[in-house]
Amino acid sequence: MNDRVLHTQTDRRQLQQIITGLTEGVMLVEPDQRIVWANEAALKMHGVVSVAELGGDVTQYRERFRLRYRNNHPLLEGQYPIERVIAGECFSDVIVEVFPAHDETVNWVHRVRSLVLTNSDGEPDCLALILHDASEWASAENRFEKTFNANPAPAVICRLSDQRYIKVNQGFLEMTGYVREQVIGRSVYQLDVFESADKRDLAVERLGEGGTIPQMEAELRLPDGGHKPVVVAGQPIDIGEEACMLFTFMDLEPRRKAESTLRQSEERFQKAFRMLPVPSAVLAAEDLTLLDINEAFTAVTGYAPEDVVARSADTAGIWLGDARQAIAAQLAQSGSVRAAEFRVGRKEGEPIDCLVSAETVTINSQVCVLMAWLDISDRKRSELELVSAIETVMKDASWFSKSLIEKLANVKRHNEPGRTAHLNDLTRRERDVFDALCEGRADKDIARHLGMALSTVRKHVAAVYAKLDVHSRGAVVLWARDHGYFVGRGASQAD
Repeated sequence: MNDRVLHTQTDRRQLQQIITGLTEGVMLVEPDQRIVWANEAALKMHGVVSVAELGGDVTQYRERFRLRYRNNHPLLEGQYPIERVIAGECFSDVIVEVFPAHDETVNWVHRVRSLVLTNSDGEPDCLALILHDASEWASAENRFEKTFNANPAPAVICRLSDQRYIKVNQGFLEMTGYVREQVIGRSVYQLDVFESADKRDLAVERLGEGGTIPQMEAELRLPDGGHKPVVVAGQPIDIGEEACMLFTFMDLEPRRKAESTLRQSEERFQKAFRMLPVPSAVLAAEDLTLLDINEAFTAVTGYAPEDVVARSADTAGIWLGDARQAIAAQLAQSGSVRAAEFRVGRKEGEPIDCLVSAETVTINSQVCVLMAWLDISDRKRSELELVSAIETVMKDASWFSKSLIEKLANVKRHNEPGRTAHLNDLTRRERDVFDALCEGRADKDIARHLGMALSTVRKHVAAVYAKLDVHSRGAVVLWARDHGYFVGRGASQAD
């Protein structure tokens, strides 16, 4: 062995001693494609314990291990890093996934760079592959990729060094209509996420600094030339070892459409409200303050909007008696009022009798009460006049049936609200008939008992009904009990 060969072997032995303890893997390959040495870290990164298990040369290495890029594309013959270094190529940070040929369920991720060692004449003497185990990094990267792609919120990521997009999720593609190739590789100004933003200058400044970009409204230009209103925000993150910016978006179009639909709906409501032929009003739910009235309201009550709007119902003089409290109680119980009879005040003239209906609604995000009423004053007046005419003309009630008398008394009772009945209102003979009714006697029995004609008895029964504000024999007994009639008269009479 000559001095030159011995010197070369000594240099390599020293080199091996230096790199044996490195945490990075190192593989040494001769220019003739023989794998001559690997440190423990390199062996561990391939799941073997000896250099022989790596293969005697490049061909055997390719047969024992399958390599592919992170995008799942397999490396073909001539593309393996070990083949590229044999060809004299210098490269750095080539990331590949490594699988044993017989078991693809086991894999490692290597970040590989090349190193060419030359002799004293400057010729390649030994070729080296420097391997870094990036398996944990790749696992974290995979988890991030899955989370990023599964996130329904639209998002893109740009690299801060050149401000170009490197990732985009499905939510962004679906929102905008872009395909992935139209986004990846473009700069943030080619696909401008801050177009028409109200704080664009601040966003550009923060992007240059790598700082957080606050939420702001902007317009995204779409592939068809249209624009999408969005809220965009930016958050600095690290992808691998590169500083990046994560942009997230919220689509404003559904909200704007909903606001437009709501606005149109409220406009239609306002038009319909104004045109309603029945008096109607909108009141605040909490205290029944009048918020708006229609033209029919003014025509019936005489109150103009300036007389009643923004004033409480009591102050405005609309409701009489306990009408307001009764309506508020019904609304609190069921949220609505249906055809309830109340008296409504007018600015000038007599109050009017109304059938009031009300419903709780939400208008412009405020809980309100929509109320309408029907004026029944003329109808009630006509009913009273009809009953009075019948009573005047038909003094002889002999041909009236008992049910008809009761119905007439009932009509009269309902059309005379507020009247209080007393026994003193009855004549002597009506009081006798009242006593007989309380004893449970039938009309014929009363006629025999009091010595009256049957028709006279029926006339007095009708008068009793009308004066006591009742409409049946049972109601007469209940009225008598409630007014203390049976006190001291004996239990048998009460029965």
